[in-house]
Amino acid sequence: MINKKAQEEMVGFAVIVIIIGVILLVAIGFLVNSKNEGVVEDYEVESFIESSLQYTTECEDNLGYLSIQELIISCKNEEICLNEKNSCEILKETLGEMTREGWSVGEQSPIKAYEFNIMADDQIQLTFNEGNKTLNYKAGMQNFARNGVEYGVTLNLYS
Repeated sequence: MINKKAQEEMVGFAVIVIIIGVILLVAIGFLVNSKNEGVVEDYEVESFIESSLQYTTECEDNLGYLSIQELIISCKNEEICLNEKNSCEILKETLGEMTREGWSVGEQSPIKAYEFNIMADDQIQLTFNEGNKTLNYKAGMQNFARNGVEYGVTLNLYS
């Protein structure tokens, strides 16, 4: 009778240990996943810039529709698209919309502000931003050159 009671107590203790272990594993899983929620990494910012530069716009020249990268060059040269629109205006509209859609800014968002700059020969050609900047940010940069002019595209995301 005494041995049977001891076995029942051991089984009960083992069940309690298993239940506590499962609860701890679930809690640890939630903690690990919640820390990375909304965190933006530098490589994500750089990937956004790289893919944005390849995006095809509505601006067309004699050879076809221009990518953002080609449109940056066209804007620097103050060219007009075949549809009679200014290349700089199309660049501002397209990149502005892409940035707003790609990185939502707000109090409830992990991103509090962004600043997008396009430079040509170390002079700002185009800049736009939204939100309130903080001291904590992630940044990405892409450089390219064409016809002796060096271009730089930077994006800072403030959290």
